[in-house]
Amino acid sequence: MLATLERATERLAVWMAALGALIIVVQTVWISYGVFVRYVLGRPDGTVTEATAMLLFPAAFLGLAFALKENAYPQVSFLLDALKPGPRRWLVALNLFLMLVVGVFFSIAGVEATVRSFDSGAASEILLWPRYLFWAPGAAALLVFTFYAGVRFLSALSSPSAANPHAAKSTH
Repeated sequence: MLATLERATERLAVWMAALGALIIVVQTVWISYGVFVRYVLGRPDGTVTEATAMLLFPAAFLGLAFALKENAYPQVSFLLDALKPGPRRWLVALNLFLMLVVGVFFSIAGVEATVRSFDSGAASEILLWPRYLFWAPGAAALLVFTFYAGVRFLSALSSPSAANPHAAKSTH
Protein backbone atom coordinates (compact mmCIF):
# COMPACT_ATOMS: atom_id res chain seq x y z
CA MET A 1 0.00 0.00 0.00
CA LEU A 2 2.86 2.36 0.80
CA ALA A 3 4.34 1.80 -2.66
CA THR A 4 0.95 2.58 -4.27
CA LEU A 5 0.66 5.82 -2.30
CA GLU A 6 4.21 6.73 -3.27
CA ARG A 7 3.58 6.15 -6.99
CA ALA A 8 0.29 8.09 -6.92
CA THR A 9 1.93 11.01 -5.13
CA GLU A 10 4.83 10.95 -7.59
CA ARG A 11 2.37 11.26 -10.48
CA LEU A 12 0.68 14.16 -8.72
CA ALA A 13 4.11 15.74 -8.17
CA VAL A 14 4.83 15.58 -11.90
CA TRP A 15 1.50 17.25 -12.72
CA MET A 16 2.09 19.97 -10.14
CA ALA A 17 5.57 20.64 -11.51
CA ALA A 18 4.05 20.90 -15.00
CA LEU A 19 1.56 23.45 -13.67
CA GLY A 20 4.47 25.39 -12.15
CA ALA A 21 6.27 25.29 -15.50
CA LEU A 22 3.14 26.57 -17.21
CA ILE A 23 2.96 29.48 -14.75
CA ILE A 24 6.58 30.33 -15.58
CA VAL A 25 5.74 30.31 -19.31
CA VAL A 26 2.81 32.67 -18.63
CA GLN A 27 5.09 34.94 -16.61
CA THR A 28 7.69 34.94 -19.38
CA VAL A 29 5.14 35.86 -22.04
CA TRP A 30 3.56 38.51 -19.82
CA ILE A 31 6.92 40.09 -18.95
CA SER A 32 7.97 40.04 -22.61
CA TYR A 33 4.71 41.74 -23.52
CA GLY A 34 5.35 44.34 -20.80
CA VAL A 35 8.83 45.08 -22.12
CA PHE A 36 7.48 45.36 -25.68
CA VAL A 37 4.70 47.81 -24.84
CA ARG A 38 6.96 49.86 -22.58
CA TYR A 39 9.93 50.28 -24.93
CA VAL A 40 8.43 49.82 -28.40
CA LEU A 41 4.99 51.34 -27.98
CA GLY A 42 5.94 53.73 -25.21
CA ARG A 43 2.93 52.77 -23.05
CA PRO A 44 3.93 50.84 -19.93
CA ASP A 45 1.53 48.14 -18.76
CA GLY A 46 0.80 48.68 -15.07
CA THR A 47 -0.32 45.09 -14.45
CA VAL A 48 2.85 43.22 -15.42
CA THR A 49 4.81 43.72 -12.22
CA GLU A 50 1.98 42.81 -9.87
CA ALA A 51 0.78 39.83 -11.88
CA THR A 52 4.20 38.25 -12.26
CA ALA A 53 5.03 38.92 -8.61
CA MET A 54 1.82 37.25 -7.46
CA LEU A 55 2.47 34.25 -9.71
CA LEU A 56 5.88 33.69 -8.09
CA PHE A 57 4.42 32.13 -4.94
CA PRO A 58 2.58 29.25 -6.59
CA ALA A 59 5.37 28.71 -9.11
CA ALA A 60 7.94 28.48 -6.31
CA PHE A 61 6.15 25.73 -4.42
CA LEU A 62 4.61 23.63 -7.18
CA GLY A 63 7.93 21.87 -7.82
CA LEU A 64 8.70 20.87 -4.22
CA ALA A 65 7.35 17.31 -4.37
CA PHE A 66 8.87 16.79 -7.82
CA ALA A 67 12.29 17.84 -6.50
CA LEU A 68 11.90 15.29 -3.69
CA LYS A 69 10.84 12.64 -6.21
CA GLU A 70 14.00 13.29 -8.23
CA ASN A 71 16.24 13.54 -5.15
CA ALA A 72 17.14 17.03 -6.35
CA TYR A 73 17.63 18.63 -2.94
CA PRO A 74 21.22 19.41 -1.94
CA GLN A 75 22.79 16.68 0.09
CA VAL A 76 26.21 15.51 1.17
CA SER A 77 26.22 12.34 -0.89
CA PHE A 78 29.77 11.29 -0.05
CA LEU A 79 28.61 10.77 3.55
CA LEU A 80 25.73 8.57 2.39
CA ASP A 81 28.09 6.63 0.11
CA ALA A 82 30.54 6.06 2.99
CA LEU A 83 27.94 4.60 5.32
CA LYS A 84 26.85 1.00 5.52
CA PRO A 85 23.22 0.24 4.56
CA GLY A 86 21.86 0.31 8.13
CA PRO A 87 23.23 3.72 9.17
CA ARG A 88 22.55 5.06 5.66
CA ARG A 89 18.90 4.11 6.01
CA TRP A 90 18.64 5.94 9.34
CA LEU A 91 20.37 9.04 7.98
CA VAL A 92 18.02 9.09 4.96
CA ALA A 93 15.07 8.64 7.33
CA LEU A 94 16.33 11.50 9.53
CA ASN A 95 16.65 13.75 6.48
CA LEU A 96 13.12 12.86 5.36
CA PHE A 97 11.82 13.43 8.88
CA LEU A 98 13.33 16.92 8.90
CA MET A 99 11.72 17.60 5.51
CA LEU A 100 8.42 16.35 6.93
CA VAL A 101 8.65 18.66 9.97
CA VAL A 102 9.50 21.68 7.81
CA GLY A 103 6.75 20.70 5.38
CA VAL A 104 4.18 20.51 8.18
CA PHE A 105 5.18 23.99 9.39
CA PHE A 106 4.94 25.56 5.95
CA SER A 107 1.78 23.63 5.09
CA ILE A 108 0.05 25.03 8.16
CA ALA A 109 1.25 28.54 7.28
CA GLY A 110 0.19 28.18 3.62
CA VAL A 111 -3.25 26.79 4.39
CA GLU A 112 -3.80 29.41 7.09
CA ALA A 113 -2.82 32.19 4.67
CA THR A 114 -5.18 30.79 2.04
CA VAL A 115 -8.09 30.58 4.46
CA ARG A 116 -7.43 34.06 5.88
CA SER A 117 -7.20 35.64 2.44
CA PHE A 118 -10.41 33.88 1.41
CA ASP A 119 -12.24 34.96 4.58
CA SER A 120 -11.02 38.56 4.29
CA GLY A 121 -11.88 38.86 0.62
CA ALA A 122 -8.48 40.51 0.05
CA ALA A 123 -7.63 41.26 -3.55
CA SER A 124 -4.52 42.39 -5.37
CA GLU A 125 -4.06 46.14 -5.47
CA ILE A 126 -4.02 46.73 -9.24
CA LEU A 127 -5.58 43.66 -10.83
CA LEU A 128 -8.18 43.17 -8.09
CA TRP A 129 -7.75 39.39 -8.34
CA PRO A 130 -8.66 37.49 -5.15
CA ARG A 131 -5.46 36.74 -3.24
CA TYR A 132 -6.59 33.26 -2.18
CA LEU A 133 -6.29 32.18 -5.83
CA PHE A 134 -2.54 32.72 -5.52
CA TRP A 135 -2.20 31.20 -2.05
CA ALA A 136 -4.25 28.05 -2.80
CA PRO A 137 -1.92 26.37 -5.35
CA GLY A 138 1.07 26.99 -3.09
CA ALA A 139 -0.78 25.62 -0.07
CA ALA A 140 -1.87 22.56 -2.07
CA ALA A 141 1.70 22.04 -3.26
CA LEU A 142 2.98 22.27 0.33
CA LEU A 143 0.39 19.72 1.46
CA VAL A 144 1.37 17.31 -1.33
CA PHE A 145 5.07 17.78 -0.52
CA THR A 146 4.43 17.13 3.17
CA PHE A 147 2.35 14.05 2.44
CA TYR A 148 4.99 12.74 0.04
CA ALA A 149 7.80 13.41 2.53
CA GLY A 150 5.79 11.44 5.09
CA VAL A 151 5.27 8.54 2.69
CA ARG A 152 8.97 8.54 1.77
CA PHE A 153 9.89 8.71 5.47
CA LEU A 154 7.73 5.66 6.26
CA SER A 155 9.11 3.90 3.21
CA ALA A 156 12.70 4.58 4.32
CA LEU A 157 11.94 3.14 7.75
CA SER A 158 10.23 0.04 6.43
CA SER A 159 12.39 -0.89 3.45
CA PRO A 160 16.17 -1.37 3.40
CA SER A 161 16.23 -0.68 -0.37
CA ALA A 162 14.69 2.75 0.20
CA ALA A 163 17.82 3.76 2.07
CA ASN A 164 19.76 4.30 -1.15
CA PRO A 165 18.50 7.54 -2.70
CA HIS A 166 20.93 7.15 -5.62
CA ALA A 167 19.09 4.04 -6.75
CA ALA A 168 15.74 5.83 -6.86
CA LYS A 169 13.47 4.64 -9.61
CA SER A 170 12.04 7.05 -12.14
CA THR A 171 8.34 6.79 -12.89
CA HIS A 172 7.80 9.46 -15.50
